[in-house]
Amino acid sequence: MDLQIRDKVALITGATGGIGFATARILADEGCRLVLSDVRIERLEKDASSLPTEVLCIAADVTDQAAVDTLARKGREKFGSVDIVVHTSGITGAKGDPLEMTDADYREAWDIDFFSAVRLARATFPAMREKGWGRFVCITSENAVQPYWEEATYNTAKAALAAFVKNLSYQEARHGILCNTVSPAFIETDMTDGMMEQRAKEMGVSMEEAVTSFLDEERPGIALKRRGRVDEVAAAIALIVSERGSFINGSNMRVDGGSVQAVQN
Repeated sequence: MDLQIRDKVALITGATGGIGFATARILADEGCRLVLSDVRIERLEKDASSLPTEVLCIAADVTDQAAVDTLARKGREKFGSVDIVVHTSGITGAKGDPLEMTDADYREAWDIDFFSAVRLARATFPAMREKGWGRFVCITSENAVQPYWEEATYNTAKAALAAFVKNLSYQEARHGILCNTVSPAFIETDMTDGMMEQRAKEMGVSMEEAVTSFLDEERPGIALKRRGRVDEVAAAIALIVSERGSFINGSNMRVDGGSVQAVQN
């Protein structure tokens, strides 16, 4: 299906590997030109050379407004516009008793998982408004609506991110900018690999056994009994940023295999 976004320019943060690069690949296949960013871009530049489109790779720290402004400006200078923003950068942050987490722990997650999206919107929306067309998608998490007690720093930042994007959706639609979130759960990424490797070590079992026990004990809603794939998340993102998704605004699309055990967000 033609998503009708050929020659659009997509800016993707956290683009090295995982969901970010999977999204880059599918948007490249749809004919988008790409501005790809991460804090380090050595691997990104190498991987980007395989994509069938024009690509600009820029190292940028999303905790720095000046760096984010420069990222957006360089994208516009190279391609003439930035039409689509897909914000995948984030951290899991410190874990443990919510009251034992320090102010610094909460601020770190807040700055990287939440405030980075505010910075990106500031840097990209004015030009999108002038053009009358734009897409803004942020990756939240199942944790935003189904929090796990030991991940309070991450949960609160992701919940704030979901609320922020919902707020944007009301104001920006009149300018032709559609704002949405995508909420993955237990996707095959470096982050969940690390979680499962640690679990396997603690339990004295194989990685596969660790995943199976985690699904049974911690994520009973995932009836598929497997981790999701990054390309499955990327496909949802591609739809939302496309002309085919032109009536999707202010939504939170779950790509979680049923992990969230509720009807509503």
